[in-house]
Amino acid sequence: MQWYLEPWRRYAQFSGRARRTEYWTFVLVNAAISAILSCLDFDNRGFIFWLGTAFGLAALIPTLAVIWRRLHDSNRSGGWFFIGLIPVIGTIWLIVLLLLGGTPGTNRFGPDPRQVTA
Repeated sequence: MQWYLEPWRRYAQFSGRARRTEYWTFVLVNAAISAILSCLDFDNRGFIFWLGTAFGLAALIPTLAVIWRRLHDSNRSGGWFFIGLIPVIGTIWLIVLLLLGGTPGTNRFGPDPRQVTA
């Protein structure tokens, strides 16, 4: 649960680094919540539709921020996010970048999140 809540706590913080665990937990739980809300939306454009829309909009900024910080963990600028705008190949390349491990130790974006104790 800690890994899911961390991006919400750091809502619009684009500086620093994010571990793979933090990123993938956040993305997979959000995908599950969206899938459940989509399945429950029987009457199209009903209350659950608007609830899902509100959730998606609320999660947009933390999602962008955690992607940005995840790219920082592998010592890449957050601007690499925009490679995902290239159809198919760019999206695949961005996913590969998000799957790669972070640089060990401190890099130009901050200390290694695996070694930082809360």
